[in-house]
Amino acid sequence: MTATDAASAVRTASAPDVSSRRARWPLFGVAAGLLGAVATLVTDIHPEGYPEGFTPKVISDVSQTKAHISIVAGFLVVALLLVLAGAWRRRVEPQVPGSTAAHVVSGALTASAAALTLGYGWKGALAVYLPGGMDAGAFDRAGLYVLFMLNDFGSFIGWLGVVVAAGAIAWMALRERTVSRWIGAVSVLPVLVVTGFVSATGLPGFQGIVGPLWLAVAFLGLSFGRSPIVR
Repeated sequence: MTATDAASAVRTASAPDVSSRRARWPLFGVAAGLLGAVATLVTDIHPEGYPEGFTPKVISDVSQTKAHISIVAGFLVVALLLVLAGAWRRRVEPQVPGSTAAHVVSGALTASAAALTLGYGWKGALAVYLPGGMDAGAFDRAGLYVLFMLNDFGSFIGWLGVVVAAGAIAWMALRERTVSRWIGAVSVLPVLVVTGFVSATGLPGFQGIVGPLWLAVAFLGLSFGRSPIVR
């Protein structure tokens, strides 16, 4: 079966469902994106006022509250990504069994969930050991500084799998025509931006900025739009 034939079959099978009701399962992706923005960006633990770079004295200004909120929101993101991957495998992949890109999406979301478990887990370690935490005082400033360094990009790097999923969905939209083309166009952007930053500067974490936003927008479009694969 060619990609065109698969797209036609999916459109025929899913048309009644799209017209009669909106799919709810993509909302797991919307929730993961919004919570991801909170866990990664809103609760970023980098304090301001260090123009010459971070040294161990930065520990005095790291927010234990932000680190605590981040791990709670972050672990919810991990759970939502895993549920989303499972829903994608159940509802989308059987419709397009010949699409490699469709199978990449669920694998990439699962990969991000695994990596983000560690990234947000390091935020939790800071929440536990910083002043005000459950085990405050268990590490000296040097030990806390090591955890701070791990958190420099820890909760950002793991979003790479989500950007890979964006690339796969872009392929499904623009090549296989099983996803709305505007979602495909939006999905190309994080791939290009992350690739550009990594290639030009070596920056490892820009996906943590664009990944959550893409996830929320793209899956909101899948839920309320007319993509053939959604039912």
